[in-house]
Amino acid sequence: MTYDIIVVGGGHAGIEAAAASAKMGKKTLLITILCEQIGAASCNPAIGGLAKGHLVKEIDALGGMMGEITDRATISFRTLNESKGAAVRGSRAQIDMDLYRINARNMLLGLDNLTITQELAMELLTENGKAYGVKTQLATYKASKIIITTGTFLNGLIHVGKNKIDSGRVGEFASSHFSSSIAKTGLKMGRLKTGTCPRIDAKSIDFSVLDTQPSETHNFFSMKTKKHYNEMLPCYIAHTNAKTHQIILDNMHDAPLFSGQIQGVGPRYCPSIEDKINRFRDKSEHHIFVEPQTKDATEYYVNGLSTSLDFSIQHEIVKSIKGFENAKITRHGYAIEYDYVEPTELDYTLECKNVKNLYLAGQIIGTTGYEEAASLGLVAGINAVLSLDNKEPFIMRRNEGYIGVLIDDLISKGTKEPYRMFTSRAEYRLHLREQNAKYRMLKHSRRLNLLEDEYLKKLENDQKIIDEKMLMLIMEDLHPTKEFNEYLHSFNQESVSSKTSWQKIIAKKCFEKEHLQYIDELKGLNDDVLEELLNTCKYYHYIRLQDENIQKMNEMLETKIPQDIDYRVISGLSNEVVEKLEKAKCPTLWEASKISGITPAALDMLHIYIKIHF
Repeated sequence: MTYDIIVVGGGHAGIEAAAASAKMGKKTLLITILCEQIGAASCNPAIGGLAKGHLVKEIDALGGMMGEITDRATISFRTLNESKGAAVRGSRAQIDMDLYRINARNMLLGLDNLTITQELAMELLTENGKAYGVKTQLATYKASKIIITTGTFLNGLIHVGKNKIDSGRVGEFASSHFSSSIAKTGLKMGRLKTGTCPRIDAKSIDFSVLDTQPSETHNFFSMKTKKHYNEMLPCYIAHTNAKTHQIILDNMHDAPLFSGQIQGVGPRYCPSIEDKINRFRDKSEHHIFVEPQTKDATEYYVNGLSTSLDFSIQHEIVKSIKGFENAKITRHGYAIEYDYVEPTELDYTLECKNVKNLYLAGQIIGTTGYEEAASLGLVAGINAVLSLDNKEPFIMRRNEGYIGVLIDDLISKGTKEPYRMFTSRAEYRLHLREQNAKYRMLKHSRRLNLLEDEYLKKLENDQKIIDEKMLMLIMEDLHPTKEFNEYLHSFNQESVSSKTSWQKIIAKKCFEKEHLQYIDELKGLNDDVLEELLNTCKYYHYIRLQDENIQKMNEMLETKIPQDIDYRVISGLSNEVVEKLEKAKCPTLWEASKISGITPAALDMLHIYIKIHF
């Protein structure tokens, strides 16, 4: 059986890769171990968060599915960093994990050009350095492009105390044969680790002694969403205590993470409770976020209590927490080790450099998190199609989006631990705000044609209005009047004594979106446009500086490197940098900048030398 594109794995990366391929008109096959587990929330039942919310908005703006699926499954919502600037705020939705996977599966099944089959991939088929198919335990499939999105299933090994279980997720087969066949291609592979928390029977929790965290009004992730699908539920906060910590310390010798049983490297920014207790022994307590797993709220996820300790010890730990004295664990926590491929083995399209037609996305290249996986799956799917059609690849730069930051970090730097996105990773974060993702992605959306026409046209119209109104707010002189200053005083704003611009007024701290309605030229505009105008005004001068830096950087990176250049005569370049540049034979400084170990200082020296001597 022959297809244009085969996607192996039905997690968040596989969903986006398969959907993009099918929507772009390619005959696509999605191979997954269990159809009912497509889009399963293996760990915490939540989508979004700091920087992760940015990724979801970018996925949606490009025509991906994660935002829409999330909105249909949201049961609680919060905006993180609410008190800080718009650039670092992050939307986070608690999801009904059952509704999420049901919606994901149904939306995929509704796509033309997509076939889904429930099988276990056994072998990656390659010949002469090119991938051409996948063999399962039931059949052999061939395709022009193969996308692997296997998550934690490659040689997955679950740890609970001294117990070890070969599994990609509790109750599901690990994929050992498939991992071996990938290793045979010569791709550099390693071992990583992640973990999850116990789940608790809701009727065994005393919520009356926990801190309640009510849901905020649900802001949608997807521009396609027009209504709320579910009632919003509260989350709760509990705390560990001295007794909890002592139980963990007393059993640290049996913790797989410390006994030597686990070899893989875990995520630094999402540590297990035993790792936290070990690293922060001076802390008397740690927050535990108690989150509903479904809209029926019959089972709760105890976020912050990830553990691989023995099942009996997990019971002791949980029962030591106030409100959980009678708690019953419905699903134990565990750690899982799995194989991954070094992301430096890929180019910026997510195709393997040395195994042509093979694309990798998600945890298989070292990320952690549903949002990171979905972003990579979408890019892999898009680029596989563009390659088939002999079109220019889709490569997003760091200054364009968090997806660009994610891919650039992975490909240029690699990772030795599960990679998680943060706003601090994006040097252009003032420009890359969550709320303007749909406008930032517009040029890509036009080209890729994954976003439906009605949304594309609305965005283009909104962007035109934003450009026109921003020009007015910047350029037109505002002559203050008594009436105007009284208006400013009404929301604690200082008077204006000389002519100024609306942009400078709006940039003041107390000026909020509702105050824009005072401006005649802005009356009647939709909330999205007003939000973008407000934030652009507030960040205007900082963004101008960033834009100038971006322009200078882009001009520099587009500089061509002469073929006959002698790197060894360039003063200041280290022997290591010279060797890497000689080996790579990069045509431009942009390609050179992607080589691991080539510093900005080295690029500057190279740029100056080329300008002077060529």
